[in-house]
Amino acid sequence: MKFQGAVIKEQGQTFAIVIVKKHILDSSFESEKAINSFMHYFPGMPLTLMAQDSRGTASYRGRKDIVNFLANIHPSQIPWKEYTVN
Repeated sequence: MKFQGAVIKEQGQTFAIVIVKKHILDSSFESEKAINSFMHYFPGMPLTLMAQDSRGTASYRGRKDIVNFLANIHPSQIPWKEYTVN
């Protein structure tokens, strides 16, 4: 499995962000499942999910302070990386 994610260190806080499909972000149940499945790749870090709509507008789900921070930056400013897991 491959996924796009990033680890961000900002204002003394380290957190992870993972890109998911919009329908996962739109569902509380599916979002929780996704967060739980990705958490072991980023131990000890708060995890935020990101999806884009058909126009490329980003939406986030996760801790409120992190979501607010991410909402004020462009997704191109995030240091995305492709993760490959077995």
